[in-house]
Amino acid sequence: MNRLRPIAFSLMGVIILLLIAGSVVEQLCGTTAAIRYVYAAPWTIVLWFGATLSGMTLLLRTQWRQWGTILLHMAFVVILGGALVTHLWGVQGAVELRPGQPVRTFTDKEHDYRTLSFPFTLTLSDFDVLTYPGTDTPRDYVSRLTVHDGGQVTEGEVAMNRIFRYRGWRFCQSHYTAGESVVLLVNRDPWGIGLTYSGYVLLLIAMVLFFLQPRSRFRTLLRSALTAATLLVTLSVQAAPQTLPRQQARAMGDLAVFHNGRIQPLSCLATDFTEKLCGRATYAGMTPEQVYAGWLLAPYTWLDEPMFKLKAADRKALHLSGRYATYNQLYYARQQGVTLSPYAEEKTALVQMLLHGELTRIYPYADTAQHTVQWLSPASDLPLGMSDEQWFFIRKSLDYMGELLHEQDYAHIDTLLRKTARYQQVQYARCDAAQDLPSPTRFRAEQLFRRLAYTKPMAMATLTVGLLLFLLYIFVSATGRPMPQWVSRTAWWLLSAEWLVLTVLLGLRWYISGHVPLSNGHETMQALAWLTMLTAVAAARRGRRDLLLTSAWLVSGLALLVSMMTASNPQITSLMPVLQSPLLSLHVTVIMLSYCLLALIAINSIASLVTQAIHPDTRRLTKAMDLSQLLLYPAVFCLAIGIFIGAVWANISWGSYWQWDPKETWALITLLVYAMPLHTTSLRFLQRPVVFHLYCLLAFLAVLFTYFGVNFLLGGMHSYA
Repeated sequence: MNRLRPIAFSLMGVIILLLIAGSVVEQLCGTTAAIRYVYAAPWTIVLWFGATLSGMTLLLRTQWRQWGTILLHMAFVVILGGALVTHLWGVQGAVELRPGQPVRTFTDKEHDYRTLSFPFTLTLSDFDVLTYPGTDTPRDYVSRLTVHDGGQVTEGEVAMNRIFRYRGWRFCQSHYTAGESVVLLVNRDPWGIGLTYSGYVLLLIAMVLFFLQPRSRFRTLLRSALTAATLLVTLSVQAAPQTLPRQQARAMGDLAVFHNGRIQPLSCLATDFTEKLCGRATYAGMTPEQVYAGWLLAPYTWLDEPMFKLKAADRKALHLSGRYATYNQLYYARQQGVTLSPYAEEKTALVQMLLHGELTRIYPYADTAQHTVQWLSPASDLPLGMSDEQWFFIRKSLDYMGELLHEQDYAHIDTLLRKTARYQQVQYARCDAAQDLPSPTRFRAEQLFRRLAYTKPMAMATLTVGLLLFLLYIFVSATGRPMPQWVSRTAWWLLSAEWLVLTVLLGLRWYISGHVPLSNGHETMQALAWLTMLTAVAAARRGRRDLLLTSAWLVSGLALLVSMMTASNPQITSLMPVLQSPLLSLHVTVIMLSYCLLALIAINSIASLVTQAIHPDTRRLTKAMDLSQLLLYPAVFCLAIGIFIGAVWANISWGSYWQWDPKETWALITLLVYAMPLHTTSLRFLQRPVVFHLYCLLAFLAVLFTYFGVNFLLGGMHSYA
């Protein structure tokens, strides 16, 4: 038994290093090479087999009475068994189909891209790209198939998140070439998938039983936490450019505009426009709607406005003393051959887009024959069937509004804006598509969201409070005194209030976009902050709450800061087809909850090590270790559940539950790294509190690399970069 312990954990350590090496090989040589020489290589399979055999033998000898623990590990054995069956007997490939051309072969991607044959003939009957109503943004891809199997003819359909199954063969959407061909993923794995899914179900049952078994380490820590309150011991002067008055600008902002693949309030587009030019949502006391309207209706009065925020390199190239430049300065610098950064070029290009009509698609045109709506600007190629009156309105109404602005005839501008809003509603009603135009309630919600969603101030304030609380906690711990009660209570109430604000923002974003706000890096980091706040607010209701609240403020502040860096008020777009699955929301939510708990553990380790260095106290250090271990169990379990929910989602969407994508690989690495400190009875060096805290602190680097490093260094289908 004494020999099995180092063998089992040494093999697991080697596997972790091998997976890290595999991600490097994948980046340098491609996924196929990484799978062949690392992930699915014979020596890797032998290592997994050796670690599983030695680990289960050790477990049965030492923990044979802990049925929940044994069942938990058996679930992983079943999952690994399913993966082995898939590797040995599963088939994964791709087939290219052209309309009306029968196909009997496909490419096997797992074995040198060899050509294999179907036991039937497959024909693509039809292919459609479905779009979101009133837009050109894809909502779904649908392939209609016909299978000829002897004298039997079977028809089926493949769409995103909908698989066509036939005699154990599974077909999923991959990509298409417009008007030419469709590529489907091919998978045949009748035994491996079933065995792996059985392991997932067994794992879920085992986790529930694990928390219920009376003599587990988790229950011991939990009882200790409930009886010891100290477990939670833990803060220029020139003429103004022409534009509309606020009332008329607000009315213009209430119009609908088609931009970035979706219908949205024009006020939101105006906010994006102003922020990208100025670096903020206002200019010289004017609202974003006024800035947009000014550039649209009287651009000649804005050409010398110093409102284009530049970086240091561009300011140096233009010999500017301030941070802002005018449009004319940028324009003439380009004419003289001055090289500007893409950051500056984007600003001038944005103005050109507005002036050329790409940001003024406010005129829907109803095609009653096709029951569709096309969004047009004054510069668009107008349909031939359009009436003369409608043609004149689209072509000339904005020019007329510019003339009215010059004459300061705001009453007629009000009339023209009301006429434009009425025109939008009438065009949708003409082709029975009124339900596709976002409701006034949704428009108001999006406008409210844009006014409230200031990520930067919230992030900086949260992080500042967290740093102050952390410094105060270190000071009082070093002096052996408790945190003042009023500080803890104030921190709890402020965090609760901020959680409510973030709840409103995420709720508005969910309502506006029509999907759970977990589809990109900005949203997931805000969700992480939300979960961290919720965890602290709920868990710190009783007893002393110093370290827990301090950690929550720090983690939330860092998450919001990253959210701010990812995108400043990013546009809310329609969800891409493959992400239209409820499993996505569940997968990301559970993973984010795990990361939240692991971040709290890391903060606990930092605080414990710093206070131990200033004011040594072995008892306090041990209790902090108990707290980390208590949080570690749900954190690791949530990470495992999240990974396997993602595997089910991938199997539904792409026909394969594991593809060795860098994000998948590093999520597995993180799971194995954090599984180690759950075995302190076997890994005796982790029984020392200082070593345990150091390990948890270093282990959090795996979380950071999984979320950030993979996105920006390794890429893959999960990358947010």
